Amino acid sequence: MLLHLAEYLSRYVSGFNVFTYITMRAIMAALTALVISFVYGPRVIRRLSVRQIGQPVREDGPETHLIKSGTPTMGGVLILVAILFSTILWANLTSPYVWTVIGVTLAFGAIGFVDDYRKLVLRNSVGLSAGAKIFWQSLAALAAAVYLFSLADEPYQTALLIPYFKNLLLPLGGFYIVFAYLVIVGTSNAVNLTDGLDGLAIMPTVLVGGGLGIFAYAAGNVIFSDYLGIPYISGAGEMLVFCAALSGAGLGFLWFNTYPAQVFMGDIGALALGAALGTVALIVRQELILAVMGGLFVIETLSVIIQVASFKLTGRRIFRMAPLHHHYELKGWAEPKVIVRFWIITVILVLVGLSSLKIR
Repeated sequence: MLLHLAEYLSRYVSGFNVFTYITMRAIMAALTALVISFVYGPRVIRRLSVRQIGQPVREDGPETHLIKSGTPTMGGVLILVAILFSTILWANLTSPYVWTVIGVTLAFGAIGFVDDYRKLVLRNSVGLSAGAKIFWQSLAALAAAVYLFSLADEPYQTALLIPYFKNLLLPLGGFYIVFAYLVIVGTSNAVNLTDGLDGLAIMPTVLVGGGLGIFAYAAGNVIFSDYLGIPYISGAGEMLVFCAALSGAGLGFLWFNTYPAQVFMGDIGALALGAALGTVALIVRQELILAVMGGLFVIETLSVIIQVASFKLTGRRIFRMAPLHHHYELKGWAEPKVIVRFWIITVILVLVGLSSLKIR
């Protein structure tokens, strides 16, 4: 929105040209989202507290979590408002990629909202049934996948880029739609599974979002993409603005979500953020790098799958509790130690992912 205003004003005052640069707009998007989170965070927490929208605690969970009962939840609405407002304010709204990622984020946020509302407000322990949740997630993800497929005007835009190898692409053809669906739904639920401790999911989301933003900037620049040997995607650079807004909103939310948390994001935040990361990765053709940088989300999801499979097949559990972060809590690790160590692992994985820009 402000891009078009800046372009108009720059005809009369050259200083407004600075706001036409994507890097400057990304910085402003991050700061805008951060300020929104800081300003409205306390108000959102008070509103949730007044309405008694509090976090239920698993009866079979660690005893240290009992103190969390009643902590305001559905704080993800703050993250989404900050991201969407900042993106609309600073991104190029003529880009179809911007509206695609906004649409996916809103759709998965709505699914999470219904689930949270039923569980926390209507006191329905089931919330949105698993079948209904998958149905609506599938509908939103398939719509995005089909639209992204229709936008592709070069074969490499529907191919799987193999990182750390030069010019190694795996053509997907029509299977791209299925692949894109799996990336969006899988990432959404992986982030949701990770969101089990104070700040555990939001900081890795910020880090991975920042990493994807760098890839977006490179992929949307003809010179940089050619130099780095990655596919050039016209318009993908605008994803830097979205990722910056996501990072700013996430850091602002972390101010209130850090241990001991004053608020939790709930499914409305976790499902939306995960879907947003998956969509950005698809746009910039870095799906495998998303799996590398978001390795924490992958490991947490695998721990649940392994636990369930082992118990059904053998009657035995591999972990003391799944997802994995609860396993380490039951081993005696203090919650802050689990959180910070998982953050450190994510920092390492993001750096490993970014190294693919030069290691080919």
